[in-house]
Amino acid sequence: MSYKVLFGSYTKAESKGLYSASLSDEGKLNNLKNVAEIGSPTYFAVSKAGLLYAVDKQGGKGGISVWDTSKDPFQKTDEQIADGSSPAYVFVDERRQLVITGNYHKGLVSVFKIDGQKLIPTDGFQNEGQGPRPEQESSHVHFTALTPDDRLVVVDLGTDELLTFKLSDDGKLSNLIRFETEKGYGPRHIRFSRDGKHAFLLGELSSQLSVLDYADGKFSLVSTVSTIPADWTQHNGAAAIRLSNDYRFIYTSNRGYNSIAVFAVSKDTESVKLIQEISTEGDFPRDFNLTADGKYLLVVNQNTNNASSYAIDNASGKLTLVEKDIYVPESVRVYFEK
Repeated sequence: MSYKVLFGSYTKAESKGLYSASLSDEGKLNNLKNVAEIGSPTYFAVSKAGLLYAVDKQGGKGGISVWDTSKDPFQKTDEQIADGSSPAYVFVDERRQLVITGNYHKGLVSVFKIDGQKLIPTDGFQNEGQGPRPEQESSHVHFTALTPDDRLVVVDLGTDELLTFKLSDDGKLSNLIRFETEKGYGPRHIRFSRDGKHAFLLGELSSQLSVLDYADGKFSLVSTVSTIPADWTQHNGAAAIRLSNDYRFIYTSNRGYNSIAVFAVSKDTESVKLIQEISTEGDFPRDFNLTADGKYLLVVNQNTNNASSYAIDNASGKLTLVEKDIYVPESVRVYFEK
């Protein structure tokens, strides 16, 4: 058995855009190849219909482009490009057939309706505000996803907020509810517990992981832990967060401390405990992912153009290095095909 993986990247130096590869049943990566030439596809999402929605940068313009993954190389079918920076995040709502993007530099949420192999803009929300840190001079929307009760949650690093909206079938946003984190927390990504009553929020600027209660679009803080050692004084930015298939363990990446932090979730889901810090064997691990069967974890290091793979102990949640120094240029997104 092997796992097919896609990598998104910056295209400032060696990379040409989107890459595919295979991860063997022994956890070894091979057959890396460029499958689409795109300008800095730093994030993308793939629909059940086999369409890939990628961040796209074209000179002084940015947006998303649509790609048919049944073609080799992938074939572009549409693009939604505008002046200014490209989004940081792309999400597909399969039930409503919507694509939603979060633009970090613009502080903007954009909603599109899927129309075959094309997109139709339906709504947007421009957030305003700032936080106390230098990186928080304005709104920085970094993540969007669905809540367990089918609302849209938006994570704003710049304003230290979570925004929840009702989202209609035709792609309209309404009924905004705001939750404020501790000032300077810098929230980046969020995941939810199996029962939907809790959320796990990762703070990029604070290097913290928080457990939140969730109900009816509203969040409240339960507990918070650090993703790095107390004596680490150099720069660090927490980045990605993933949960094990059984929801017993949480994995987060640290850029600066250059590690994957592994946390055990308490039985009542009210707290998490750090159980392992393991090096990513490279510099600036922005993203990583787990295979669908929970057997392996694969992480990419943006600044050193390399990936590392780890075997996952399903009983303890801990990682063991399998392979390092795997060449993947400027990669910042890891996606295992379903």
